[in-house]
Amino acid sequence: MVQKIVLAVAVFIIILVALTFGETIATQAFHWISHLAGVVIHNFSDLYYLVADYISAHPGKVIMALVLTVPVTYWIIKNKGSDIKRPHSQRKIAIVLAIFLGWLGAHRFYVGQIGAGVIYLLILYFFAPLAVILGFVDALRYFFMSDEEFTTKTSQLQG
Repeated sequence: MVQKIVLAVAVFIIILVALTFGETIATQAFHWISHLAGVVIHNFSDLYYLVADYISAHPGKVIMALVLTVPVTYWIIKNKGSDIKRPHSQRKIAIVLAIFLGWLGAHRFYVGQIGAGVIYLLILYFFAPLAVILGFVDALRYFFMSDEEFTTKTSQLQG
């Protein structure tokens, strides 16, 4: 269940980012990346205001992303639902989540490591650039692991 929710959130964010970057790719991408890596989020109210400002500035994109998220997520779960449980697919999805949403700990929530995901959120709260770096480190770790090693390590850390 958590995997499906994380998948839906990831699809939503990817669609929203794609819609945002469609207008002015270079400017928006530079601005977004600098916000992720360069700005220390002192508390979650800063993040709330950042999201609220984005939604008020781009309501059409947010609505379009929400509308597209439902059928895309449904199609992925319906057609690829059994493949999502396979170790090689889980590892690939965890790598993508670690690259794009690692700063939120989405990859840890996806593999069932709820405690580690919460730790990522706490790190994001106190020092956002460290959370971004740790997400990339996890992506590299997952990339160089075999499927068996990935399954073993993530199942050990869950328990």
